[in-house]
Amino acid sequence: MVLGGERLKGKAKEKSHLPLRLNILFFVIFILFSLLVIQLGVVQILTGEEAQEVLNETEDTVTNIPVPRGKMYDRYGNLVVDNIPRYAITYTPPKNVQPDQNLEVAQVLAQYIEKSDEDITERDMKDYWILTNQEEAFGRLTDKEKAALDDDEEYKEVLDRITDVDLNNLTDADKEIVAIKRELDQAIELTPHMVKNEGVTKEEYATVAEHLSEMQGINVTTDWERDLVKGDTFANFIGGITDHEEGILGEKVDFYLTRNYNRNERVGRSFLEEQYETILSGQKERIRHVTDNQNNVIRTELLQEGKQGKDLVLTIDMELQKKVDQIAQEELEKIIRKYPGRNQYLEDALVVMMKPKTGEVLALTGVRYHRATEEKPAYFADESYRTIYDAHLPGSTIKGATVLAGFQSGVITKNTVFNDRPIKIAQTDWKSSYSTLGPVNYLSALEKSSNVFMFFVAMRMGGDYTYVEDASLDFNPDAFRQMRNYFKQFGLGVKTGIDLPYEATGLEGEGGSPGLLMDYAIGQYEPFTALQLAQYVSTIANDGYRIKPRLVKEIRYPSEDGELGPVYKALKPEIINHLEMDDEYINAVQNGFYRVFNGSDGTASGTFNSLDYVAAGKTGTAQHMIYKEGRIEAETENLTLVGYAPYDDPEVAFSVIVPKVGLKSGDTINYKIGKRILNTYFEMEEENEEEES
Repeated sequence: MVLGGERLKGKAKEKSHLPLRLNILFFVIFILFSLLVIQLGVVQILTGEEAQEVLNETEDTVTNIPVPRGKMYDRYGNLVVDNIPRYAITYTPPKNVQPDQNLEVAQVLAQYIEKSDEDITERDMKDYWILTNQEEAFGRLTDKEKAALDDDEEYKEVLDRITDVDLNNLTDADKEIVAIKRELDQAIELTPHMVKNEGVTKEEYATVAEHLSEMQGINVTTDWERDLVKGDTFANFIGGITDHEEGILGEKVDFYLTRNYNRNERVGRSFLEEQYETILSGQKERIRHVTDNQNNVIRTELLQEGKQGKDLVLTIDMELQKKVDQIAQEELEKIIRKYPGRNQYLEDALVVMMKPKTGEVLALTGVRYHRATEEKPAYFADESYRTIYDAHLPGSTIKGATVLAGFQSGVITKNTVFNDRPIKIAQTDWKSSYSTLGPVNYLSALEKSSNVFMFFVAMRMGGDYTYVEDASLDFNPDAFRQMRNYFKQFGLGVKTGIDLPYEATGLEGEGGSPGLLMDYAIGQYEPFTALQLAQYVSTIANDGYRIKPRLVKEIRYPSEDGELGPVYKALKPEIINHLEMDDEYINAVQNGFYRVFNGSDGTASGTFNSLDYVAAGKTGTAQHMIYKEGRIEAETENLTLVGYAPYDDPEVAFSVIVPKVGLKSGDTINYKIGKRILNTYFEMEEENEEEES
């Protein structure tokens, strides 16, 4: 009994301690909860607004603001392309902006600027009429009609019920508001859009700037217009840029968007402006807009400062370019006036000049003669792009490639002699040179421009080493592929690699017959561009090294003082390939080209053998048939010329093509242009040396 009582007493004592421990635990929890409540109160009172902003933030939007484009200079540092600043008014719409909001902005802005209404459409005016006459517009539908239509159908029906009378009641002031609203509606949210960037006066700029607080999203800024300092000279190859309405065009949308461009941003649309867009466009200013869940902009942050685009130093000598343009036009005009009846199809004179050792293009000239029409008199136009886009039969200028193909394929040697006389194979017409030349080797064949020598090279490459008059040849059609492959090593029939977005390569015929291969061997089958011919002769002049032609010499950092900035990147010559031909064969063809310009029987020696320097090259004449309704209407000639100088250390190479010259009315215009451009080049080089000394 005693023991049992002690156990009960012990349990009662232990039980009496539990409420104390629970009380302590509850007290601690109370203290912690109180501290939490106090902390929440502090957060709410002291940082509640900031915390709410953080909670409300839903999205960051980054805007890219363009900077002035890089400038362009010629090889001697003369300014070619500049920027002219002009006032502009922009609109950066907030997210989910509504038509009535844009209308309010347009109505205010119309008080401060003038905006032409020539681009507004009937739909623009109808939308405006509905916005300003909503009750009347929708009141033209019955309740039954409204119940049967969804929102889009209802709006379309309202549009259809707007009459000409309604639109005729719009005043000139209304139409100006419509024109402004049209621009506002085209803007992309949080992205600056040009509302007016042409003809903005100082007064408009200042007035709008003074009233910016009245128009959400409107701002004033400076836009840039390209200034071609040298006028039309070389303008074709400078290219153009899009306007703000066009923005990014065509297939390059994704390319530019992945490089932080805006869709409505102006970009290079052609030639050098397009080729070097990412260099010229510079580093855009990047701004981040932080918005809340109501699409209100909470704050704006500068992520990246803008930097003007880098400048291009071109390989072009603008003074030489201008003079070559003038020479081509003068010589073209002379023969058109001298033989107007015979030259009714003559239009173009094409010239390319480049440095064979570096690929630097010095001049690209394309002069086109436009005959008089009822609308306008005759005139000459700079269409220099034809030097890389238009392909013409080159005639005998490519015989150097034919001789080298014969050497390397093993079908001829330096000692090979063919008897130049008219020849005929089965199912073809008679083929001959311009006269019967008798026995010729490779040197005299180049000097006198023998067609027959080249015919025999073609026949031998086709597999038949014997010739019997009017007999069939045992011909391997694969000879076309073989000879084309040799030609392609010179850049004939393939892209030259010039630093432009596009260039033509000429047309490749189907081939297959020995007669066509014989035509190919004398430049009478497949056409080439003036640039391809210039690269071809440069490759011969440069001991077989084919260099990629280029129009940009250096990329420079922009400068503040108008002078050239520091060099960012100097572009070095790029070798595309070396001819798969022995050096002795290349030297042999160089010797042949020397004799064309300087030999006693050279086809151009009368023009070039008495100069103050020694030049070399190859002449060419190709038949050019004019077809009409499937029939030959007239027969003309392409007069061509390729060359380089000085012979022993070439500084400059060139090509000349004058297509569709009337028979016996060309007065060797190709020779005259070639001589004058070479003389001009060396005269200018001498002047430059004197100035430097």
